[in-house]
Amino acid sequence: MSLNPNPIVMRALSSKSLKGIVSIPGDKSISHRSLILGALAIGQTKITGLLEGQDVLDTARAMVAFGAQVKKNEGGEWCVDGVGVGGFAEPSTVVDCGNSGTGVRLIIGAMATTPINATFTGDHSLNSRPMERVIDPLRKFGVAAFGRSKGRLPMTIVGARSPIPIQYTVPVPSAQVKSALLLAGLNAPGDTILTEKEMTRDHTERMLSSFGVDLKVEDIPNGRLITLSGYSELKSQNVRVPSDPSSAAFPICAAVIVEGSEIIVPNITLNETRAGLYKTLIEMGANLSFENEREESGEPVADIRACFSPNLKGIEVPPERAASMIDEYPILSVVAANASGKTTMKGVKELRVKESDRIDAMAKGLRANGVSVEEGEDWWAVSGNGIGTVQGGSMCQTFLDHRIAMSFLILGLSSQKTIEIDDCSPIKTSFPNFVDLMRDLGANLELRDL
Repeated sequence: MSLNPNPIVMRALSSKSLKGIVSIPGDKSISHRSLILGALAIGQTKITGLLEGQDVLDTARAMVAFGAQVKKNEGGEWCVDGVGVGGFAEPSTVVDCGNSGTGVRLIIGAMATTPINATFTGDHSLNSRPMERVIDPLRKFGVAAFGRSKGRLPMTIVGARSPIPIQYTVPVPSAQVKSALLLAGLNAPGDTILTEKEMTRDHTERMLSSFGVDLKVEDIPNGRLITLSGYSELKSQNVRVPSDPSSAAFPICAAVIVEGSEIIVPNITLNETRAGLYKTLIEMGANLSFENEREESGEPVADIRACFSPNLKGIEVPPERAASMIDEYPILSVVAANASGKTTMKGVKELRVKESDRIDAMAKGLRANGVSVEEGEDWWAVSGNGIGTVQGGSMCQTFLDHRIAMSFLILGLSSQKTIEIDDCSPIKTSFPNFVDLMRDLGANLELRDL
């Protein structure tokens, strides 16, 4: 069933209350960006709290391939000795980005305006995902790209020999596209000007500014205008990576649907471009509170307390919220399956082109376990009958997608019958200690012998 020749089958069983303080790994988005910006900076950037999942480690190896020095010291701090803007060397081998769409798109942007060539590939999932929405605007800088049909990897990027700045309106809400173009603009003369119609996660803008880049962000009637001055010199920084809100979503949502649970998740970013899930959960009736609110490394953070919430109700999630929680819709659908009534999610066509078609993957697994799901090209709706009413009893296919795998394991913690997933190995790409962490809280997760 799994596309992995050596799958690891896991089952989740109904669990008693989840209790404890949860240490979540570093934010994946900020981890990727800290390595890439460190590699483009002059001097040594020191990073604490870096997520050491496979996706981020693949980005670290890619930065070495482009000439930066990346190492981890004995205290767990990562150090990146950068080569400066325009200083990337041509890799001697193919750059393998594994499963990471964020990694490959940002790295392509970072090298696109340097006069070098690089060939990129990834795993089966990444090589099936479209790159055209990044490659097409990069061509405006003078970049050439040669890949498989429909803009798929493997792909060779020929960096612009005489890059020119661009003015571009990002057609779909995508932090990856926006970030790739901003990184490309670093080594182009003059101003690169981007317009985004809907605000997406702004870690790249925040971090570029902290590294010393001349960047302005303005609210305009039809969205946001971002102006980046090229040939800015990035100055090395000390970066503290906050905990990943997308990873925190799994134990938090588990606590909300498992009777008697109460957990605390420290150091979670509450950046408005990432906090959409928590707003949505509160609207559904979830018992969440935010404690010790503060700012670290330019990001607002807090400790989140999540408790069992027996009276969850279905809602309509505003489509304009999608960009701030796009990775959390799979686990939100698990909560929706345990709520009373219909939860409708609109404006989510981005889910169709993630590591898998996440709407299709979740719909198939939920239906197999007795949950009613409706879907369209850019929307879906999950109808629930309250806590503990999910029948369970079926195997779910994960399609090599870490968030699908974790979501169905969480679903099994409150279902009537055991739920199995065909392969838990993709989880290591973003949340390597997920299983141990959930077990420490009291989750009943077991490996199944094939």
